[in-house]
Amino acid sequence: MALAVRARLGRILWLACLLPLAPARVAAGLYELDLTTDGPATTGTEVTISASLVAKDNGSLVLPTDTHVYRFHWIHTPLMLTSKVEKDLSSTISVVGNVPGDFPVSVWVTAANCWMCHQVARSFVILPITKFLVGNIMVSQNTSLPWPSSYLTKTVLKISFLLHDPSNFFKSASFLYHWDFGDGTLLVTDNSVVYYNYSVIGTFMVKLKVVAEWEEAKPGGTSKGIVQKTGDFSASLQLQETLRGIQVLGPTLIQTFQKTTVTLNFLGSPPLTVCWRLKPECLPLEEGECHPVSVASTAYNLTHTFRDPGDYCFSIRAENVISKTHQYHRVQVWPSRLQPAVFAFPCATLITVMLAFIMYMTLRNATQQKDMVEVADFDFSPMSDKNPEPPSGVRCCCQLCCGPFLLESSSEYLEIVRENHGLLPPLYKSVRTYTV
Repeated sequence: MALAVRARLGRILWLACLLPLAPARVAAGLYELDLTTDGPATTGTEVTISASLVAKDNGSLVLPTDTHVYRFHWIHTPLMLTSKVEKDLSSTISVVGNVPGDFPVSVWVTAANCWMCHQVARSFVILPITKFLVGNIMVSQNTSLPWPSSYLTKTVLKISFLLHDPSNFFKSASFLYHWDFGDGTLLVTDNSVVYYNYSVIGTFMVKLKVVAEWEEAKPGGTSKGIVQKTGDFSASLQLQETLRGIQVLGPTLIQTFQKTTVTLNFLGSPPLTVCWRLKPECLPLEEGECHPVSVASTAYNLTHTFRDPGDYCFSIRAENVISKTHQYHRVQVWPSRLQPAVFAFPCATLITVMLAFIMYMTLRNATQQKDMVEVADFDFSPMSDKNPEPPSGVRCCCQLCCGPFLLESSSEYLEIVRENHGLLPPLYKSVRTYTV
């Protein structure tokens, strides 16, 4: 088994050594081209494009030692070719564009002695050509910040323009720089480097117009003329202030159940991230110990109601894109004098309502259980018809008015009054029934 595996590995290594010497159709698909260029470029300047033949499997495949095995073929029309160099399985050309535009440049590789054979590798690149100057604005500051395009106020900025001229085409040109710093300040210099100090925070757009002039021979060759090229560039700058501290305005001695407001004034530039928490001691906040809040101004109000007396400390942390700071505010909470009255009034009201409800229910049950029965005393004796009585009106008036004087006892008078009044109306329907 081991002999078979060793023999197979030997054949693979043998084929790998012979592969670069094989025909192009065998090596096709095993290599690729890496293209590099120093574009974009200005019209009239020279641009360099390089192509290198590499293996697709990250270099594990051995490239041929003979550099004349393969040949590079370029298509760069309408760009004008100025030079071409082939060395160590790579090819480099230099071209010049006289008109602006985006031009494709392609290259492929075949066997050196077989132009009609299958391509070993092929690639292309788009080369932009513009009639304006090409370059970038570079901004730097002594204080290095981890946030891009963010800088400190009241600290000198170094702003420079870097011209992209790999062919050294503008070596004899003179330049004029028109600076606009975005805060109303304008400056014209002949130097590509300026130093500026922003005194206020905010976002500023630095604009620059570059003018290049040089002498160039006219087509006739008898005289020279002035040629000029321009370019407009811009860069956005975010100016921030470091957080120098937090000013806390608020009471230090309060009572329980009293709403407290603490005002925070930040000595720095927003936007800010604010985080706070109440602690028994003034200690810095750890990560994840409180919920951060975004603040878009330099002031923020904290509102809290203390329920328990004691000593507390507002631990506050604030940060912006440049720096962070901590601040503390001690508060002493005393028991409130109005606290017993506040609790006594609701309790007394509740007890009164409960007692009234209990009394009402007791009286109602007693009334429902009482049965009121009245029985009339009728005289059915024969003598009742023989003694005619005066009219009822006269009888009632006499009995009521003169009764106390005519009757012998007060009980007889009360009996007469009860007989002259009708039966009392029942409060409810009687439960008992009498049958005569």
